[in-house]
Amino acid sequence: MNKESILSHIDHTQLKAFATWEDIQLLCDEAVEYKTASVCVPQSYIKRIKEKYGDKLNVCTVVGFPLGYNSTGSKVKEIEDALADGAGEIDMVVNISDVKNGDFDKVEEEIRTLKNACKGHILKVIIETCYLTEEEKIAMCKAVTNAGADYIKTSTGFGTAGATMEDILLFKKHIGENVKMKAAGGVKSVEDLIAFIEAGCDRIGTSSAVKMLKGMDTKGEY
Repeated sequence: MNKESILSHIDHTQLKAFATWEDIQLLCDEAVEYKTASVCVPQSYIKRIKEKYGDKLNVCTVVGFPLGYNSTGSKVKEIEDALADGAGEIDMVVNISDVKNGDFDKVEEEIRTLKNACKGHILKVIIETCYLTEEEKIAMCKAVTNAGADYIKTSTGFGTAGATMEDILLFKKHIGENVKMKAAGGVKSVEDLIAFIEAGCDRIGTSSAVKMLKGMDTKGEY
């Protein structure tokens, strides 16, 4: 798998609470140069990014991040504001408490509501696997599928653990055919990137892919 192919799957990410405009510009410059799938950034930077970079970048942002317990209405408002500022993709966090309470119908309905609010834009659903049992993960695969979301995503990167191959293989077994997978958090090596892509992940969320791949020839195999 060559460098260009790997980077086409990367959501180049900077979501630290203390991210500066300088940090965001570096992220965006790298994304333009290396042609990543998107940049994933705090909502407050979207408008400024679009003003500087225009259509050179696909901008993704997060909603209900990172804990997920915002009301559905507030998440809808976040989406509306993000799309108005120029976001192309939304990564939402489910209400993890509702998942732990076994209220899967409520979670599914929230996902469906937020997908409708996206007005045709991509919606990725973060289920924060580190807090869930296998049965809860399977239930969330079904909820994400039934609600019509575009992706199921492992993690925020702010939980107790990130993506694992075990969870991706579990997703693969239980999601519907129209749902794609995104691994995020804890993807720390080129070997990890390749393994997750080969396992079926269409996207990988990481802040370090460009740095990891800089020494690799653009067309060369790893």
